[in-house]
Formats: sequence, structure tokens, C-alpha cells
Amino acid sequence: MLDRTSLILVIIGALNWGSVGLFRFDFVGWLFGGQAATFSRIIFTLVGLAGLWCISLLFRDRDETSSEISHM
Repeated sequence: MLDRTSLILVIIGALNWGSVGLFRFDFVGWLFGGQAATFSRIIFTLVGLAGLWCISLLFRDRDETSSEISHM
């Protein structure tokens, strides 16, 4: 469950960075009241923590990861 939630947050972060890079538009900041808004900073922090968690996916045994995904 934590892997899937982290992956979703990382995808949201990647899409947001893509929109910043391509269009100079911070979607998360716009949606939640600007980059300095408390809720935006919480979202940015959660995305960062999810990214750190997803690093662990690189070092897991491939069989373990695929069996966890098939059980979800």
C-alpha cells in the first residue's frame, strides 16, 4: 500500500515538474494557493518523501516486488 501511494505521489510530482519545465506553470502551487502556501508545502514535502521511499524500490528483489504487486 505504501509503495503504491508513494508511486502515485511521485507521478504527481513528475507531472508537476513537467508542467513547470514545459509551460512555466506550477500546477500544485496554483491548485493550493501558491508555492509558499502551507498546504502546497505539505504536498511538496509528501512528494519528496515519496520519492525517497521509491528509491528503496531500486534495491528490492524483483520477485518480491512483483509478488507484492500481484496481491494488491
